[in-house]
Amino acid sequence: MKNWSICCRVLLLWKATSAFDLSHAQSVHLADRTLESGIDFVHSDGSSGQRYIVETVASGLATFDFDQDGWIDILFLSGAPLPQANKEVKPAYNALYRNLGNGRFIEVTQDAGLIDHAYHLGVCVGDVDNDGDEDLYFSNFGENIFYLNEGSGRFKEATLEAGLSGCHGFGAGACFLDADMDGDLDLFVANYVGFEFEEHQITHMNGYPVYVGPLNYPSTQNLYYENIGGGHFRDQSSEAGLAGLSGAGMGVIASDLDNDGDMDVFVANDLRPDHLLINDGKGHFTEKGLLMGIAYDGFGKVQGSMGVECGDWNRDGWMDLLVTPYHRQIPILFENQKGLYFEDVSRKTGLSEGTYADVKWGVGMPDLNNDGHLDVFIACGHLIDNVDLFDDSTRYKALNILMENTGQGRFTKRQGGAGTGMNIRESSRGAVFDDLDNDGDIDVVILNAREQPSVLMNETSSPNHWLQVSLEGQTSNRDGVGARVSIVAKGVSQIQEKYSGRGYQSDYGKRLHFGLGMAEEIESLTVQWPSGQRDKFLALPVDRHILVREGSQTLKVIQVESQR
Repeated sequence: MKNWSICCRVLLLWKATSAFDLSHAQSVHLADRTLESGIDFVHSDGSSGQRYIVETVASGLATFDFDQDGWIDILFLSGAPLPQANKEVKPAYNALYRNLGNGRFIEVTQDAGLIDHAYHLGVCVGDVDNDGDEDLYFSNFGENIFYLNEGSGRFKEATLEAGLSGCHGFGAGACFLDADMDGDLDLFVANYVGFEFEEHQITHMNGYPVYVGPLNYPSTQNLYYENIGGGHFRDQSSEAGLAGLSGAGMGVIASDLDNDGDMDVFVANDLRPDHLLINDGKGHFTEKGLLMGIAYDGFGKVQGSMGVECGDWNRDGWMDLLVTPYHRQIPILFENQKGLYFEDVSRKTGLSEGTYADVKWGVGMPDLNNDGHLDVFIACGHLIDNVDLFDDSTRYKALNILMENTGQGRFTKRQGGAGTGMNIRESSRGAVFDDLDNDGDIDVVILNAREQPSVLMNETSSPNHWLQVSLEGQTSNRDGVGARVSIVAKGVSQIQEKYSGRGYQSDYGKRLHFGLGMAEEIESLTVQWPSGQRDKFLALPVDRHILVREGSQTLKVIQVESQR
């Protein structure tokens, strides 16, 4: 009887372990394919030698299918010449690159109608008029700009027409979300600090002139615009509960952090407490950052927060938060404790190892080896361009960070052997994560300050399977922003949410991507739509890109060749 009891325990342990052993372990390999991509964009921060603070935080980028041809395109943001800049410098502008397939791109900025000379910092992408194509909102230093997608591969500037004019200041991250659950996308806009050229300051470190930080300037308030139908907005910031709430906003994200069916907003504030705005489902927010444990790190210290990502890193059905900070600070992984509070688990998960020295910006939690566990990628680089002259603990141009999820509650840092893409040293800012070549794994694009971007193609050799999900709302907003997709494969559950605006002042991930490990079938897929509609499908094949239409009983398989 005793031996039978031992055997039973061993069998139960084996069954419990195998149920969660979804993956076939494969190390991530990211290859630098920037040269082959044909992308020749060079970022500008408008540097004039005056060391204006705005230069330090530019810029983000976005990946999305602007022309709906089944290929993910890339939009790079740029600054513009600042006072006393060299007049011989060519004016800078954003650059939209159309995906030609097989890792190749061609610039189409002028043809798309996106040439302007504003100082661009952040961007979010969303279908604000529910007409089936993606519109653009740019958060700038100066007046923010809204572009309406006309559906023929062209955009028109429609800031005034949309009711979004007059938003003038020092922009940061922005996100579209259906905050009031009425079936169209509203807009949340973060602002950084109250900088004006007349108030410009510099400081010195060890005798060297350097940029000042955000505490030298007043804090600012964020803005909320309600979509009143047809892509027309009105400022409802006070009515939404944002009046009197100030900070130094950088990255933002909207996610259902308390599992109540509506989208809450997290704002990463630079050297000020981070904000967690809990939504009541009607577009009114209550700030609960301190109450829920995310205003400061686990030691109660304020962080120089930059970017933010959401993901269910431990697969418990609750979205967690990952925040990137300044140098001599570590990335903070806030683990969601069933919507009651968040716990800083950065150190016990290994995220603190090798991530202390550099300034950390763009961030994502993609499953880069399709093993069913979310990995971490962080774009790094200092904002003080002469820091190497007086501080040997950090560097201006730095290696980016890749942390692989072991599936055992920890992350392991990868550098050597992770491919040529992990050997690049730049001062990076925004980073985005999408399947650029339609081969079933996630690639990486990084905007580098004052330089060309980095295009990292995922060349991980793995037998692991995958699923990509696109959404089309009917009663809900057309993009399906705010929808939650749950899958079960080999007895293991995973969740993803559809976002608009994330990372460091960037946007990406319009197709939800699930790594499936060695699972050869998806037992169930469930979409919980913002409208309350719930669609469920059983026994689905793997290695597919599917489209789910709200309320439909059938799925559409999207077939696009991996090369063209």
